[in-house]
Amino acid sequence: MAISGMMIVFVILAILVFVIAATGIKIVRPWQKGLIERMGKYQRTVDSGLTIIVPFIERMIKVDTREQVVDVPPQAVITKDNVAVEVDAVIYYMVTDPVQVTYNVTNYYLAITKLAQTNLRNLIGDLTLDETLTSREIINTKLREILDAATDKWGTKVTRVELQRIEPPRDVTEAMHRQMKAERERRATILEAEGLKQSAILKAEGQAEAIKKVAEADKYQKLTIAKGEAEAIQTVFNAIHSGKPTNDLIAIKYLEALEKIADGKATKLFLPYEAAGILGSIAGVAEIFKEKPIKRDEEQ
Repeated sequence: MAISGMMIVFVILAILVFVIAATGIKIVRPWQKGLIERMGKYQRTVDSGLTIIVPFIERMIKVDTREQVVDVPPQAVITKDNVAVEVDAVIYYMVTDPVQVTYNVTNYYLAITKLAQTNLRNLIGDLTLDETLTSREIINTKLREILDAATDKWGTKVTRVELQRIEPPRDVTEAMHRQMKAERERRATILEAEGLKQSAILKAEGQAEAIKKVAEADKYQKLTIAKGEAEAIQTVFNAIHSGKPTNDLIAIKYLEALEKIADGKATKLFLPYEAAGILGSIAGVAEIFKEKPIKRDEEQ
């Protein structure tokens, strides 16, 4: 009986030692850091893997180093032009120093939420409503820089800040819709007028180009005709000179030309300036006609 009692005590002690030893075995996951405290005092930081601590003397605090999200609750913010808008945002952060985030701030989630709300009021309070609605990226960047600088002593880094919603009052929203509609109608009217203007300009330019082409064609036609007449005159002139015409032939041509001129409907008749030459030619013709009857009488 004594031996069996001792065996029971031994088994119990073995189980107790095993349980106590098991409490000293800790496993740290890849996205975690382990803080070892000995008798309430920070001792060391361990990485992922198996870690053995002294039971009842040391304890481990695990810190998640993955990127995390903080949802900033909606709040009413007054813009520079005294319009109340409701704004909410999300903050993305990750732990860079597990020791500081554990010992330098009591409730990191609450601290960064209040810090974000306060700075959102300051940033939007310096902007008008229109600037607030069109400057989301600027607000995101400024707020991220402010939070990152403020939380640096807490061992965290703010990676991104995104404004989820900027909602003006209903009456302001309706007024903005009416303004947008009026602006679009104004742009449509301007575009239509600009189109009519361009159409008129193009039409006028087309007409001017057509007139220019017609004028150039008429000019080309007249030049071609004049060139042809000049070549014809030159040919006739050369032919006459190469044929060596006599004064008699020239006088007859003058008379034929005068006959054609006289057949016209004009009430005035202009003769060439060299009247003496014409009269001389006519006198030559008269001499010809005088000589011809004499020759006929002689032949008889």
